[in-house]
Amino acid sequence: MNDTQQVLENRVILVTGASYGIGKAATYAFAQAGATVIMLARTENMLNEIYDDLLAKGLPEPVIVAFDLETAQEEAYFQLRDMIGKEFGHLDGLLLNASMLGQRTPISNYNWQTWNRVMNINLNSQFLMSRTLLPLLEEAPGDASMLFTSSSVGRQSKAFWGAYAVSKFAIEGLMQTLASELENISNIRVNSINPGATRTSMRAEAYPAENPASVKDADSLMKQYIYLFSSESQHINGQALDYSQE
Repeated sequence: MNDTQQVLENRVILVTGASYGIGKAATYAFAQAGATVIMLARTENMLNEIYDDLLAKGLPEPVIVAFDLETAQEEAYFQLRDMIGKEFGHLDGLLLNASMLGQRTPISNYNWQTWNRVMNINLNSQFLMSRTLLPLLEEAPGDASMLFTSSSVGRQSKAFWGAYAVSKFAIEGLMQTLASELENISNIRVNSINPGATRTSMRAEAYPAENPASVKDADSLMKQYIYLFSSESQHINGQALDYSQE
């Protein structure tokens, strides 16, 4: 990857789950690489803090979108599309990162309401977001990138991972379907990435006895994430990628 600091200059990238964890790290990394970041999350006060900090650092002014992926109806996604279209006219990147862990319990004990919540956040909202924003990605002046956040249990499941694992399997299928549909007819590439063990609040929830210092922090991922949203990766499409230190 090119070491040029501004490899995302003039790009507009939407990040879901931007207020914490990998989404927050990506927001900072993309802005430092020159992008205008549309920060989408449920907690507006946390987005406001990030907004102020980015401006204080002299980075491109981001956009705040308070959006509840669990409860938002279809019309809210159209309103988001119209807002971005009016403000920017296009979208260069979409990082579909927000997700919910749900229960770590056998399927026989899994709560139906929790199952629905996980599926709404981890799958249904990502379908709605990607489908609704596709026209804006197609309007990108160059290449455009869509990246889904996957998981190792979305490729080989394990006991007690329940709806989370099933939702991540479905995300892989959604990624493959979109990538195949858009290949050779669009400037949009669609991939997924398994970030692996990362020091986030979700990781702490899943592994409460684990020493957080034993796993990498979210910032360690960002060289690869920037690459996947830069023009250097425009040949990569339909791939289930894993975090790499290279």
